[in-house]
Amino acid sequence: MSLRPRLRTVLLTVNVMILLLPLVGIVALRLYENALIRSTEEQLIAQGVLVRESFRQEFLEQAGMAGPSQDSPAEPILPRLDIARDHVRPPAPDAERTLETADPVAAAAGAAIMPGLEAASRTTLAGIRVVDAQGIVVATTRSELGLSLLHREEVASALRGENVSLLRQRISDEPEPPLQSLSRGQRYRVFVGLPVIEQERVIGAVVLSRTPMDIAKALYLKRGPLIFGASVLLGVVVIVSVLTSFTISRPVRALIRQAEQVSRGRKGVIVPLESPGTHELARLSEALARMARTLEDRAEYIRTFASHISHEFKTPLTTMRGTVELLRDHFDDMTPEERDRFLHNLGEASARLDRLVSRLLEKARADVLLPGDERTEVAGALEEAVQPHREAGLDVTLEHGPGVGQVLMAREILEEIVSNLLDNTRQHGRKSPKVTISTRLDHRGGAPVVEMKISDDGRGVSPANAPRVFTPFFTTAREQGGSGLGLTIVRSLLEAHGGSIDLEEQSPGATFTLRLPLDRPDLR
Repeated sequence: MSLRPRLRTVLLTVNVMILLLPLVGIVALRLYENALIRSTEEQLIAQGVLVRESFRQEFLEQAGMAGPSQDSPAEPILPRLDIARDHVRPPAPDAERTLETADPVAAAAGAAIMPGLEAASRTTLAGIRVVDAQGIVVATTRSELGLSLLHREEVASALRGENVSLLRQRISDEPEPPLQSLSRGQRYRVFVGLPVIEQERVIGAVVLSRTPMDIAKALYLKRGPLIFGASVLLGVVVIVSVLTSFTISRPVRALIRQAEQVSRGRKGVIVPLESPGTHELARLSEALARMARTLEDRAEYIRTFASHISHEFKTPLTTMRGTVELLRDHFDDMTPEERDRFLHNLGEASARLDRLVSRLLEKARADVLLPGDERTEVAGALEEAVQPHREAGLDVTLEHGPGVGQVLMAREILEEIVSNLLDNTRQHGRKSPKVTISTRLDHRGGAPVVEMKISDDGRGVSPANAPRVFTPFFTTAREQGGSGLGLTIVRSLLEAHGGSIDLEEQSPGATFTLRLPLDRPDLR
């Protein structure tokens, strides 16, 4: 037997996978890493704007141009870096020596703000550089004062009046820092360049850089809330899995137990579950219970039917076998009259077997009949059905009530039903019975139906035999050729069409009441 997990294990595994899917997606799609880079870019832009304005004010003071600032329209600088889309540049090249000298005014302004830059850098951990219009460093938090950065892309773009943000590779010779340290193990570094513009002239640029937080360290710093949130989510997943397992697995186990008891031969054990858990399981339980009852009824019917067939076939077969043995052993010793009598018995037994086989075929057809959409006019069908019986000497009277039109039944089926009942009357009635067939509309019980009564003035049915008249092979007219299947066939045909037949208590004679489905044009 192969290893199969339990339903609750599958549910728990699926729910945990659903829980982990967003986390895996964040890591796989680098969404969180991109958010960290955008956050670093946004912080550098904010710091760069402050440094730019400080440098511009100092520049104006050093140049003797200090005065009220001109109002300009708001132009927010939005972060735009995307690790999945932007090209990552090589590491930033070192600053270069140059024969040019820095602009004196810019150098003086840079010297004035540099102490503040160094103090801010110790807190923000950002590298800050201010260059003049030639790209020469006039203020820095590093050791690049007086050197040229014009060969760097971010500096050249900023000196052209552009706001620029880009990523560069970060290659460190130091070992991977521990999570609790201030150092960062990220392999990228964010660079932001902002031009310093005064009266539509670029007087310098501010360049900032910082390594963004790597995912591992960011998660480590937020480990408390993450662990708490993960614990809550995991608890919810476990609770949901247990509840789901309880509402599904428990009813399924109950259905399995019922099925196992049926396989051991027990009857009547499959019943609708008291607590099925879900609507679908309730429907499944009810369907299984109906199926089990149908199969049990069918099995019982087959056993009873097989017993009846065996009994009915045994008598004529025994007669035939005994007759054949007698003829074979004593044919020469018999008189012609005796031979004719035995041959007559053999013919009677053969005819009875033929009638039984024909009736069994009719019974099988009636049991599996699927009604179609045929419609039959009642009055005309009854006239044709009784005509052969009238010609055979049966006195049949037809009475039709008002409003009786068509029934939802094929014409040949209705004629077969009536013929079977008339044959039953001829076999069980007196020598010349009178039969009355009346039809009327019956509105009792909701939808109208056609009620047909077939009555005769014969001997009727005794109280002892009345409960058995629809039992297969039960007949009191076996000598007259009765098979005991006529009424059974009639009931099967009617039930297949949603109708019914009942024997009424009446004396003298017998009355059968049939209820036939009425054709209602308003419902088509």
